[in-house]
Amino acid sequence: MAEKIVNVSGKRKRAIARATLKKGKGSIRINKKPLSIYEPAIAREKIRETIVLAGDHAKELDISVRVAGGGVMGQAEAARLAIARGLVEFTKDKKLEKAFLEYDRHLLVADVRRKEARKPNTAGGARGKVQKSYR
Repeated sequence: MAEKIVNVSGKRKRAIARATLKKGKGSIRINKKPLSIYEPAIAREKIRETIVLAGDHAKELDISVRVAGGGVMGQAEAARLAIARGLVEFTKDKKLEKAFLEYDRHLLVADVRRKEARKPNTAGGARGKVQKSYR
């Protein structure tokens, strides 16, 4: 039988993360770097939340995440979304899915908010109306 591999993606603002999960020793890599040396530390901890919540499920899987675009925290949140979705899809465990949803809904459901488009003739702002000054 072929080895089971799960590919999932997660998005946050302009960041897109693609995660690949397969049976292994429990290594987690973000852009080919081990999670233990991923910087900044706050982003590392945000990603680690999913692993801690998953417990033993994550210890027997190798997780590789490629993330591009956006800023540091956007990338971290996209990566954690992809990892959480992958864990739920790989294990097919309803308890794990429920635990993720109870802890933070954004572990499984993407945040669809995006930056508002810039409007012409507004001095760099996104507001549609031009502010007038009568002084």
